Amino acid sequence: MSSKHILDWDVNKKHFLLVRDFYERYRGEMNLVLLTGDATLDSKIAEKMTHRPGLALTGFTDVYSNRRIQVLGSTEWAYLESLGPEGRKLVFAKLARFPTPLWVLTHSLPPHEELLAMCEQYGIPLLRTKLGTQEFVTLAHRILAEWFAPYSDIHASLVDVYGVGMLYVGDSNIGKSECVLDLVERGHRLVADDSVRVRRIGDAVIGSCNSIVEHHMEIRGIGVIDIPRLFGIHAVRRVKKIELIVELQFWSPDASYERTGLDEKFANVLGVDVPKVVIPVSPGKNITVISEVMAMNQLMKLNGVNVAQEFNARIIQAMHDKGRRSPESELGSAFGRTDELYE
Repeated sequence: MSSKHILDWDVNKKHFLLVRDFYERYRGEMNLVLLTGDATLDSKIAEKMTHRPGLALTGFTDVYSNRRIQVLGSTEWAYLESLGPEGRKLVFAKLARFPTPLWVLTHSLPPHEELLAMCEQYGIPLLRTKLGTQEFVTLAHRILAEWFAPYSDIHASLVDVYGVGMLYVGDSNIGKSECVLDLVERGHRLVADDSVRVRRIGDAVIGSCNSIVEHHMEIRGIGVIDIPRLFGIHAVRRVKKIELIVELQFWSPDASYERTGLDEKFANVLGVDVPKVVIPVSPGKNITVISEVMAMNQLMKLNGVNVAQEFNARIIQAMHDKGRRSPESELGSAFGRTDELYE
């Protein structure tokens, strides 16, 4: 697989999340309780942020982010409580004109009758959680960021080697699965084989396994194997940040391969530049050991140590030093070193 193929991965994006799915998937994790009828859950969340409608409750709606999840914490609830029933009727009569996907009460706060009436009348779901406001907002932002993240399903293998997420790409039958299987046997952890879902979350590219394939592998000549059952649950993980792309290519005498490591390559994945290496594959070549060395070398780079650059600087310095020496000084230094041997 060439860099062009990497750039040409089909990028997909989810456009909405049904409140029903949000509620059913995360009600345990977020301690959610539905306060309105089941029919209201057909509402759609289309934005990945939440909103605390403090100003909107006071009547200022010029910049009201009504398309987001509306979160009512202790501050908003206390303000509504101070208005009294008539004041709250006016507030929610005005807010009812703005389509809203979901209202959430935090801290297990009881809903005011006027809020509940508006939600029931206009089919807006109302949830309550035991979580604190900031805790709920942080968790909701993480969930929505993952849900709406751009993603691509690709033919590749992903393995965690010494903590480095290494994505193996290349033509079919080049040996990606065999290499990953050998790494797992040596104690490293499989994330996904054959089908990897790649997502961009913030500035990170995250890989995960296919929900159907999970941690199964197809090995030609053997068939499908179950990695957790064979090697133990410690041999797998569900997600991993992709920190290095390893492109396996059939060795060609006409191709030019990196020899020094100075010319670092990158692949643009979902708008993020990820380091990439190209490894020629030929009979007898130990790709597994090379993979472990690549992972350790990448760890050194992440910690600010670039061996190729350091070695290149030493060579350049040696050339400069040699250019400044006279023949006599070189002869003298040579004799000096010889004398030291006999002291």
